[in-house]
Amino acid sequence: MKPKSNSFKSGFIDGIPIGLGYLSVSFSFGIQAHAMGIPILWTLLISMTNLTSAGQASGIGIIAAGGSFIEMALTQLIINSRYFLMSLSLSQKLEGGFTLPHRLAASFGITDEVFALASSKNHKLAPKYMYGLLCAPYIGWSLGTFLGAAAGNLLPDMISDALGIALYGMFIEIVVPPMKKNLRLLAVVSLAIAVSCALYYIPIFDFISSGFSIIISTVIASLFGALLFPVQTEDPDDE
Repeated sequence: MKPKSNSFKSGFIDGIPIGLGYLSVSFSFGIQAHAMGIPILWTLLISMTNLTSAGQASGIGIIAAGGSFIEMALTQLIINSRYFLMSLSLSQKLEGGFTLPHRLAASFGITDEVFALASSKNHKLAPKYMYGLLCAPYIGWSLGTFLGAAAGNLLPDMISDALGIALYGMFIEIVVPPMKKNLRLLAVVSLAIAVSCALYYIPIFDFISSGFSIIISTVIASLFGALLFPVQTEDPDDE
């Protein structure tokens, strides 16, 4: 008999706080997409087929700028590459009954918060639990997007613009606190900002679109961090 903590209901309850958080964040995304001229239904479809705040924020920027499919694909690949590692790590906690179709279905909803919560469980994860866990975040993300996009048609432009930048505020809140404690992270982020500003303000780089600017800034900063600040693995003999 499977433990109650591995049921669909248990997973759904665990995911409610994540769903509530996503509701507010995706509301800002909906307003931002509306401000860029993307119709409500298309904005909702984006959120219903994606669960990546950073990827969606950069994606609608590329759409609004008329970027190419190559730009979009490369940007999403780089920004969301962390999910490869998250899914690989989480696969070690799955029950034996977690068949390939279940893995493919569950992988759609893996986000930073879902990964952190699922990884913290002290038991093997059943398909029912994972589906329950993914429900509230998915509903919150989709509903918030719809409400934000719809509100963009009703709210004054000044308020819509103010709410639209809340998504960027979330990114700042994620990055700044660790930067204060880690000088290496500060160096990598500062380099990414410097490269991005150079590509935007220096006239000779005018031919580079916003999508490729994101790609170039991310790759350069990541390579810089990997080469100068490699992660040191602990030697078991030293413990």
